[in-house]
Amino acid sequence: MPEDPVLTSTLTCPSCGHEATERMPQDACLWFHECPGCRTLLRPRPGDCCVFCSYGTVPCPPVQRGTSCCG
Repeated sequence: MPEDPVLTSTLTCPSCGHEATERMPQDACLWFHECPGCRTLLRPRPGDCCVFCSYGTVPCPPVQRGTSCCG
């Protein structure tokens, strides 16, 4: 039986380095996140499905389970 996915990840802004721990949706991508530090709008890097996979300490739950979250 697969482990339950981790549902929180700490996003680090590439512009200012601000860190924010956020709860991740279990079955969807989060394509945008506004940095609370500098108001930069984070978007996934090319090849990543969401901001958690690009800037987080833990990838999104679908990726943790080995599935795609973006279709």
